[in-house]
Amino acid sequence: MPSEPASLSAPAANWLDRIPAAWRSPLLALAAAWLALIAVTAPSWGEMLHQWWNIDTYNHLLLVPFIVGWLVMLKAGELTTITPRPFLPALALVVGGLVLWWAGSSLGINLIAHAGAVGAMQAAVIAVLGLRASLLLALPLAFATFLVPFGDEIVPPLQFITADIAIALTHWSGVPATINGIYIDTPAGLFIVAEACSGVKFLIAMVTLGVLVAFTRFASWGKRAAFLAACVIVPILANGVRAWATIYIAQYIGAEKAGGFDHIVYGWVFFALVVAAMLAGAWRWFEREPEEYGWRAGALAGWGWVARAEALTLAPLATAFAIAVMAAIAALAAVL
Repeated sequence: MPSEPASLSAPAANWLDRIPAAWRSPLLALAAAWLALIAVTAPSWGEMLHQWWNIDTYNHLLLVPFIVGWLVMLKAGELTTITPRPFLPALALVVGGLVLWWAGSSLGINLIAHAGAVGAMQAAVIAVLGLRASLLLALPLAFATFLVPFGDEIVPPLQFITADIAIALTHWSGVPATINGIYIDTPAGLFIVAEACSGVKFLIAMVTLGVLVAFTRFASWGKRAAFLAACVIVPILANGVRAWATIYIAQYIGAEKAGGFDHIVYGWVFFALVVAAMLAGAWRWFEREPEEYGWRAGALAGWGWVARAEALTLAPLATAFAIAVMAAIAALAAVL
């Protein structure tokens, strides 16, 4: 019987053995710093989780934490070759994130509060793990910005753009129609380019995917810019085509049936086809495998300014304690 506890603890011990000794204290300190920050900004994280789970525009954001984790794991080998060293100046970035969160919460502007909550977490990584580790993790750190739900601000202009594309194609296809803002009147009935029809969900998801593909599969900035531009332009045009197709089909099967067909096709088929076409079109220009993204530890070793910046350091647990104190001050400011 005494052998059972030892066997149960063996997996945990083996897991800890996989973490280099130089990384154990910094990772523990980072976990403590994150817990302090999450405890203070919990209302904002609760709001973001609600939006990720319950609002279909942001459902794809549920995948972002897993993508960030995958990107970190791709760099695991590089990370084991360096020793993390806390970067003292990054504490100012933590303060900036907390101030942004406090300002957004005080003003009731969720976008600002959410950006501050996420930004403080990102800054904590730089502060605790250091500049060199953060440069290796630049892509997952930056990609974590997509945890912030955004896009509602661009819905009105997208509605008008979609309406303009739809009316142009409707006239081109020989269907008589008039337009008044986002209202399109046809023989089959009046169509409204509502918020749900603006294409914002498709656009945000495509931009998120575009950033991931651009920085894991392309090495040149020109190709990255071209692919990202396509990830903005194509969804907008495709949504206009979808709106026109709904109007056109409605002339033959009725507006109600066309609307139901539109939601099924656009939600499950059209989006997937456009994504597949985008990736297939870009495939021949891919320049590298995902694990090759970002900088290499060897290259950073030759950057003298990184070594000089690392002289501004602090012990990992002391850095975490400083972040916890900042979080407590932010919490106090939020209730005063």
